[in-house]
Amino acid sequence: MTEIVSTHAVLLDMDGTLVDSTAVVERLWLAWAEPHGLDPATVLSVVHGRQGHQSMAIMLPERDHAVNLVENERMLAKEASDVDGVVEIRGAGALLEALADVPHAIVTSANVPLMNARMGEAGLTVPQLVVTAESVSASKPDPEGFLLGAKLLGVDPADCVVFEDSGAGIQAAQAAGMRVIGIGAHAATHSPEYHVADLTQVSVRAGADGGFELIVG
Repeated sequence: MTEIVSTHAVLLDMDGTLVDSTAVVERLWLAWAEPHGLDPATVLSVVHGRQGHQSMAIMLPERDHAVNLVENERMLAKEASDVDGVVEIRGAGALLEALADVPHAIVTSANVPLMNARMGEAGLTVPQLVVTAESVSASKPDPEGFLLGAKLLGVDPADCVVFEDSGAGIQAAQAAGMRVIGIGAHAATHSPEYHVADLTQVSVRAGADGGFELIVG
């Protein structure tokens, strides 16, 4: 079923939404988890959508968080240098091109080097406005990143639509008072307002009152 979503701005997650980085995320995080004896399924259920140090804190709650911060910097460097298997989510390039003349931004848990590495490997252009790990004090599912994105775009949070794939990201966007278009099968389990298999199922057209419309489905 096709749905028409009126909005004034779009905020886009990156991993799992614009780029498929599953291969490298699973490869590096499972290698990190092995010495700690962590269950692989648990690891993969935690790491998607969050900043690395927050994932570490959840999985190793007794560990000094200062250690997590140091290890997270190492992990980010590894991820930025290992982009083997990173590809575009179907339709991402076309959607970014369609959004070129309307307010939009990336809101990602990656830092700037990692964002640039993965977007570049997938052949995608980074939007002019981005909110990255360096921009916020709290990781998704905290809404800080999405609220900052709306503020930088000069748009009320209620007038923003978020594209997300992870539970943490969907929770963050909804906590910010934003509607969510969930991307991929996993997103459907976290109750987004709308859902598509990939970005080929979304198009953009002019709307009323200075806004625009997303045709979803």
